[in-house]
Amino acid sequence: MPLDPAAEMLLSLVNTPDATPVSSLSPPEVRALYAGLGAMLPHEGAEVASVEPRDIAGVPCLVVTPNGEGPFPVLVWFHGGGWVIGSAAESLATCRDLAAKAGCVVVDVDYRLAPEHPYPAPVDDCVAVTSWVQANAADLGGDPGRIAVGGDSAGGNLAAVVGLAVPGLTLQLLVYPATDLTLTHPSIDENGEGYFLTKDTMVWFTNHYVGGADAKHPRLSPFFAERTALAAAPPAFVITAEFDPLRDEGEAYAERLRDAGVAVAATRYDGQIHGFFEMGSIMPVGAQAVDDAAAHLRAAFSA
Repeated sequence: MPLDPAAEMLLSLVNTPDATPVSSLSPPEVRALYAGLGAMLPHEGAEVASVEPRDIAGVPCLVVTPNGEGPFPVLVWFHGGGWVIGSAAESLATCRDLAAKAGCVVVDVDYRLAPEHPYPAPVDDCVAVTSWVQANAADLGGDPGRIAVGGDSAGGNLAAVVGLAVPGLTLQLLVYPATDLTLTHPSIDENGEGYFLTKDTMVWFTNHYVGGADAKHPRLSPFFAERTALAAAPPAFVITAEFDPLRDEGEAYAERLRDAGVAVAATRYDGQIHGFFEMGSIMPVGAQAVDDAAAHLRAAFSA
């Protein structure tokens, strides 16, 4: 399918001849660049009852509570950004949308970032927060029997890892997740240039995050988890994008989960690029994908 016109318009703005490659910048410089891009795409998210900063298991979080009367199901959300950039605040609009549309509390996790805090620090933070939420959901107005995890890109990687580490979850919502940090699936090269996220940038991200660890370790690359571990994972909704370097590894992970007996729904959004899920203010299909994710969350929470 051709590139979505809205995606094509965005790419015409960012793919300029004088654009500086991410790999030539420092992490603080890329964080500032990412924040500037977010300011170009203003979107405050849906109306909710409250957004409360909380320290959960020693990790700063934003707790987004929808309108209505609880106890609510809970989604623990991990933002994207290659484990190096991004923040809970920068993913807040998406979390507000998911809270309102799925009728759930969203715990927006500000996990530690590489290279200052490489693997396993982000994983440890995400597991700790999710485990705390399971044990203390009522403190958030939540239902401990209905807890899901989710995230986009690097956050999708962390959600998949948490899904393997924390038993008893209702759903894992994996939005174009990074599942194989060896970066060897075909779409890494097929879509490696010109589609917002590049192979060069993914190499830069993973080098900062992985450090000296084995990239095939399942807590880094859930694609390499043993079948028995995969079989114990929660049901999944996996979102991929046609022109995304991470497309194939997300779809391959969905297939590995299916092969292990996990209930999986997977949707490839044709014509789309990495990041479209968070860009609903300028990409109508992004808004539709958020609606689709919310519908899967509602179904899982009501099962």
